[in-house]
Amino acid sequence: MTVTMTTAGSRIAGSGRIPVENPAFGEVFADAPACTPDEVDAVVGTAASAWPAWRALGEDTRRGLLRDCGAALSAHAGEIAGLLTREQGKPLHEATAEVRLACDWFRHTAALTLGPPERAADDTGADVVVERVPRGVVAAIAPSNFPVILSVVKIAPALLAGNTVVLKPSPVCPLSTLRMGEVIGPCLPGGVLSVISGGADVGAALTGHRDVRMVSFTGSVDSGRRIARTAAESFTHVVLELGGNDACIVLPDTDLAAVAGQIFRRSMVNAGQFCAAIKRVYVSRRQQGRLVEALVAAAEALTIGDGSVPGTDLGPVVSREQRDHVSALVAQARQAGARVVTGGTPLDRPGYFYAPTVLTDLPAGTRLEADEQFGPVIPVIAYDDVSEAVARANATPFGLGGSVWGDETTACEVAALLDCGTTWVNTHGELRHDVPFGGTRSSGVGVEYGRWGLLEYTRARVRHVERQ
Repeated sequence: MTVTMTTAGSRIAGSGRIPVENPAFGEVFADAPACTPDEVDAVVGTAASAWPAWRALGEDTRRGLLRDCGAALSAHAGEIAGLLTREQGKPLHEATAEVRLACDWFRHTAALTLGPPERAADDTGADVVVERVPRGVVAAIAPSNFPVILSVVKIAPALLAGNTVVLKPSPVCPLSTLRMGEVIGPCLPGGVLSVISGGADVGAALTGHRDVRMVSFTGSVDSGRRIARTAAESFTHVVLELGGNDACIVLPDTDLAAVAGQIFRRSMVNAGQFCAAIKRVYVSRRQQGRLVEALVAAAEALTIGDGSVPGTDLGPVVSREQRDHVSALVAQARQAGARVVTGGTPLDRPGYFYAPTVLTDLPAGTRLEADEQFGPVIPVIAYDDVSEAVARANATPFGLGGSVWGDETTACEVAALLDCGTTWVNTHGELRHDVPFGGTRSSGVGVEYGRWGLLEYTRARVRHVERQ
């Protein structure tokens, strides 16, 4: 199939091509357009030129146009979901749910408002108000795990706030996002939203451009650091949602029959390729064996295969590189003394499949505990005291999310000790359109979602009127 980039209300082919693989087979099935750094300069220039008229339209007009984008995307949901499954690997029902969520996100965002200016002072000498104003051109960069929805959660609030946007998807999974740009582009004035694709050089040219006033990025910690260093040169505002190594603490005497299935599902979302998935489980030593047995049974019951085949529960990881990363972490854990109870190897078949894996008895300091695997692997770590579990949960550089399972009162007390952006009790990874989401430390800067996320795409401006 042929998809194009979108800018200035028109489709553009670009100067280069990017091969796109179907990870279920490890074979190239299409290619995507790629632009050059020089072409990035022209696209950003178009977005900068479109900004004054876009911000002047007013919030109500922009709100209506966002709803139009959601309706246009909905009309093509099935097509885009099928494309998403082919390039990313997730089962078709999950891809469909992602696209449908993106449609809804336009509607949810359109219901938000920045509100009127806030009066800061009103006395005999002056009238002072604080208003929220758009920043300008926003560079939005989305990852490969949820490329459609993680694009929309950036572009929708950015546009509502009055910014123009240049969106760049991951070069691993660009097609569904580029197709979305083709679909929703006609809903907006020319230049307001551009969707381009390319490799790291294109991303660097975009995030370092002199006319970009904000960068919203979801991706790896290393890439986030590079963006932050570049942004520091011009003090460009950034929102960075980076890696997550979310811990799950199961309190002693928790009913494992009631929670094991939920813990397993929240570990295996998108084959573990979810920033807010459970990445490591801490359980009392007395209950460790029973929890491991329950997780192993769930892992061995999964149907693994091509996401386009009905009945598939778990697809491949997105790329050979990601599969090799997962393999390396599990191999290192095994060498350190961890016990692999099920899985622990790539599947002997075409594509980038990794067996659902449960392992335990990890020595402290094992990379699989300290780093993010981003794959279908669950390390189960025993503790003798809950304070030990909290200390190990907080001992990594990450701080995105964490959960505590068990008696609600006690769980809330333990959750308050976790050093992360979101704590859940008796659930995990529940992200809502009306609740802010973001991390601390190496998991990022700033928040997304809801009015809190909308405000990130604005800056405060003070209007001081001196009374005569």
